[in-house]
Amino acid sequence: MNRTALPRLAAARRKGRWRLMLMLPAMLCLLSGLDAALILLDLPAPMMISSWGQAHGLLLVFGFAGSLIALERAVALGKLAGYAAPLCLSLGGLTQLFTVPQWIPAGLFIAGLAALLGVYIPLWRRQRAHAVMIQMIGACAGLGAAILWAGAVQISLLLPWLAVFLIATIAGERVELARIQISARAEHAAVLLNLGLLLAAAASTLFVQIGSVLFGCFLLGLVIWLVRHDVARRTINSTGAPRFMAACLLAGYFWLLVAAVVWALGYPASTARYDTVIHAVFLGFAISMIMAHASTILPAVLAINLPYHRAMWIPAAMLHLGLVLRIWLGDGLGVQILWKAGGASNVAALLVFAAIAVYSALQAAGQAKKEAANHA
Repeated sequence: MNRTALPRLAAARRKGRWRLMLMLPAMLCLLSGLDAALILLDLPAPMMISSWGQAHGLLLVFGFAGSLIALERAVALGKLAGYAAPLCLSLGGLTQLFTVPQWIPAGLFIAGLAALLGVYIPLWRRQRAHAVMIQMIGACAGLGAAILWAGAVQISLLLPWLAVFLIATIAGERVELARIQISARAEHAAVLLNLGLLLAAAASTLFVQIGSVLFGCFLLGLVIWLVRHDVARRTINSTGAPRFMAACLLAGYFWLLVAAVVWALGYPASTARYDTVIHAVFLGFAISMIMAHASTILPAVLAINLPYHRAMWIPAAMLHLGLVLRIWLGDGLGVQILWKAGGASNVAALLVFAAIAVYSALQAAGQAKKEAANHA
């Protein structure tokens, strides 16, 4: 490493440590959300606070995943004001854990998602790409969900809005990666499908049954688009990190397909169908995508090296096996013990993946120090 590169590396690491401080509230949201998940599963949890169960969904969607999305976008923008979005979202999630009026976390969520939408505007001006437009659709859906929640709309009716927030954001990233090999017509189709999802989410709030069917149909179309155009269909035949990423992507698309089919049959009124769409989207799809992209996004955000480790296959397998137990056997056949076992496996998968990621990052940091000492 040359001498001119060392100051730049040191500056990047200082920024990474500062961003890590912003990520800590999001990680607290994750841990609290997992604790709440165990409470909802009627399993022992470190903090047995029954009120946390009601906060479970928004803790993970806005407080954790939303904060990570906003932090990554703020880094891409490169301006201090952009970091208001992840901070507001994570604080909004954490305030739900205390006895405070709903307008406080709702206000923080609205502020965070409005700030996220504000981050996308200069990014759009910088690069008028379809991928950015799709992600803006996702931010609009998230903002809509937060506003409706502030107006006391039930979470069950907000489910399509929350789903679009994560689905469109992730779809936008996949369109960005695929745009060098797809036509402009295909990109236009992706935009229209995501816009259709947003409009169907709005329709499902007003006309529950018809809107849900429309939502499922648009989601089915988007899944087909993603599978057809994603490079994962080819990289699954490779080895190492590319194969792991491809496997997580394709597994995520499978669970998104399951959710699309259930939605296309009408509003998921039964407990089993409702549980299926929630966890197929927010665990099977969203968390699988986070696992797939962790070794590429987190290094860019935190200025650390997070190499792929083959042990990452273990929590990925735990995640999807847990969903099979929970959705196919627990919800599908009504076997309560398997429903609980699947949920516990999902919680453990996230914790194990986080532990492996930390270990991999620390191992890489130690190796980098040895190499730097050898070159000194």
